[in-house]
Amino acid sequence: MPTFTVVARPDEISSQLECKLKGDLISNGYTEDSVSPDTVFVVGGDGTFIYAVHEYLEQLATAKFYGIHTGTLGFYTDYQDSDYPEFLEAFLSGRLIETKYPLLEAKSDHHIYHAINEIRIENAARTQSMHVSVNGEFFEDFRGTGMCIATQLGSTAYNRSLGGAVLQEGLPLVELTEISGIHHNKYRSLGAPFVMQDNVVLNFESEDYQGALLGADSDVFPLDGETFVTVRKCPDVCVHMLKGRRISYFERLTTLF
Repeated sequence: MPTFTVVARPDEISSQLECKLKGDLISNGYTEDSVSPDTVFVVGGDGTFIYAVHEYLEQLATAKFYGIHTGTLGFYTDYQDSDYPEFLEAFLSGRLIETKYPLLEAKSDHHIYHAINEIRIENAARTQSMHVSVNGEFFEDFRGTGMCIATQLGSTAYNRSLGGAVLQEGLPLVELTEISGIHHNKYRSLGAPFVMQDNVVLNFESEDYQGALLGADSDVFPLDGETFVTVRKCPDVCVHMLKGRRISYFERLTTLF
């Protein structure tokens, strides 16, 4: 028997839609299972979708994500709440296309982290120094607040607010953007967004990460006691999203920005 769970934004519209969705799915033979669901329904916005992915990181190999937006149409969903009948009919009739989106994997001395939008290394307490290598080859010495490594999906999020480039949908790329880099005649780094193939391996080494934080989407972890962070596309796990209709990427951009 197929199983599902619903992750909803805690607002009135989303909560009402969550209740209706659960009732409709159960009446059509689906069983609610919040531990190991076949399908994770997301009701809310892009932030809710990212939260749901992190909630079910351990189930990414088998779970599929399908979302409806209760606000402005986002990058992770094809339907708004007003499209609910079409949204439900597309799922129940199987008229869906599965799309795979890559995860970023960050490894430090002691931990492993995953993100669908971006990995950030940030230090707001003091200037952070890092030796940056690309595919094992020295690239630059960086001094500043930190670095943001974004996927194509994440290029429109924090990366964009840093002045990074927006990457068109479908491009298998990763983007490296500085966060408040220091540039003068003693310390100088690239000072511009760097777009790379998605098989790149980035290494950030520092003698002292005291006070620095690693951000994996909306999650934040201390880097005290660490000496390096390696970031790459996750080799064996991705996010399986169900798409019910085609929305132009440029329509999404003009709607949101």
